[in-house]
Amino acid sequence: MTSNYLNDADSHIMELPDFLTACADPDVRDRLPAILPGGDNATVDGMPLPGVTAHPVERVAQLKALGSRILTGPKWYAALGAFNCAERGIVLDLLGIRRQIVFSSFAAASLTQWTDRDLRYGGVRAFNRAIKNFVAGDSRLVGVGLLVLDDPARTARELDLALRDGLRVFMLPSDSPGRSPGHVDHDPIWARLEEARGAFVLHVGSSKLSIDPDWMNDGHRERSSARGGAEVVGSKDMTSIFHSAERFLSVLILDGVLERFPNLRCGCIELGAGWVPAMRRRLDHIVKIWSKSEPHLRAMHRLPSEQMEAQLRFTPYPFEDVGELINFSSDRLYMFSTDYPHAEGGRDPIARFETSLANHSQQTRDRFFRTNFCDLILD
Repeated sequence: MTSNYLNDADSHIMELPDFLTACADPDVRDRLPAILPGGDNATVDGMPLPGVTAHPVERVAQLKALGSRILTGPKWYAALGAFNCAERGIVLDLLGIRRQIVFSSFAAASLTQWTDRDLRYGGVRAFNRAIKNFVAGDSRLVGVGLLVLDDPARTARELDLALRDGLRVFMLPSDSPGRSPGHVDHDPIWARLEEARGAFVLHVGSSKLSIDPDWMNDGHRERSSARGGAEVVGSKDMTSIFHSAERFLSVLILDGVLERFPNLRCGCIELGAGWVPAMRRRLDHIVKIWSKSEPHLRAMHRLPSEQMEAQLRFTPYPFEDVGELINFSSDRLYMFSTDYPHAEGGRDPIARFETSLANHSQQTRDRFFRTNFCDLILD
């Protein structure tokens, strides 16, 4: 790969305990939880997690020596740049990454599940300040803020604050806030994002990760499955982890949001992409058939598949054959990602994706590794 060629559509900060509280307004600060994955005794390189802000100099040197093999190194908090922006810049240099989108690991998913509305919105404001602070030290990093749709007018105000702070990409929950995502009350939010040349994203954690416990009861108590923690799912969870996002995006399209806001863009991140070609075909069929009984569908100027190619982008898992997905759909839909420093991104995603794209044109490879990302964030 050419230096500074890659654009990475998915990476994470491993939040330090005061990620939210350090940026919270006084009226909610004492109510926001500290982030302590692994409990009060969690450590990084043998040091207690509270108070750690960087890896020791000698450890940085060891990890830097991995060079372009940095993805084979430690994951989670032990990874270089997991919670320190300057260290993350070293990782970008080693991998030849030109731009990288940065999500949270724990805070966003937990915050969207809180039932206290004032606490949720106070947490959203603190979260957006915190993610802005992390990426401020390196212009190559694109911080992903957070929005919830419970109260559309209040959400619009939080969006305005975050946009003024420089954020332009925002994660949304993919579960219903009590109305369709295509409800007209949300139009001011889509309009603000479109005007700001921003985007919204759905990510693993936008809805619950695990299927209901009943589906895990197969009568074999001796069987185990990796579940829980930061984006850790089991085999059965993988069968439906994308369902909430697919429903959200499908309803959004059928409600005409992408038609009303043709410059609004969305990324669907770390939910795989094997389901995307079928969604694309299904929505075209739905519009063709149901437009006879639902006149608003006849008013569409573009097929759903055309709207998706223009406005939606998806990140495949490294074990998915992106070349095959492109054959079934379009090379404008898919983007490269590492998921760094999470383990789910694998230890050599670049090589795996290159292999699956070996029989495709240079233009298609460029779109996957670089330009589809630029379409999402208008880079």
